[in-house]
Amino acid sequence: MKILMHSCCGPCTVYPLMRLREEGHEVTSLWYNPNIHPFTEYKSRYEALLLLSEQEKFDVIDIQNYGIREFTKNVVENIDARCLYCYESRLEVTAREAKERGFDGFTTSLLVSPYQKHELIIKVCKKYAEKYDIEFVYEDFRVGFRDGQNIAREKGLYMQKYCGCIYSEEERYEKQINKLISSKN
Repeated sequence: MKILMHSCCGPCTVYPLMRLREEGHEVTSLWYNPNIHPFTEYKSRYEALLLLSEQEKFDVIDIQNYGIREFTKNVVENIDARCLYCYESRLEVTAREAKERGFDGFTTSLLVSPYQKHELIIKVCKKYAEKYDIEFVYEDFRVGFRDGQNIAREKGLYMQKYCGCIYSEEERYEKQINKLISSKN
């Protein structure tokens, strides 16, 4: 089966790529991540995916869109529910591209992370599979998260410290921010 896999980064792509190949699938990656900020983070994650593609010999369909304005405009009214917009914006493009480019199905590296909203990702993928009449190839890749991360380190891939959006970066520093604020009072 020819599968288009949305890839959020190199490290999260490692295990799903390995599993899908073990199952006999031909995998192509799709880079489309307008949620990742700041630009230095976006660039580091993109370069890690390209490095992995060179090492593991797979193609990357590259849709560049550093979309900080669009992303923040669409989530600012409900920041706590931003993940739905984030998943929908990326996975609809993935499903549409998979259909238009003649793939048999699509999936996402987001399914490897224990930090993502797994059930919401599945729901969004099923929605776009139906809309674009293409198979959503589901597998719970979380079982291989740690193995994939270890392999990514061995391969010298950039390892990110937060989900990707500017709000998740803020959450990463929440304790430090609160400590700083309380020390000023």
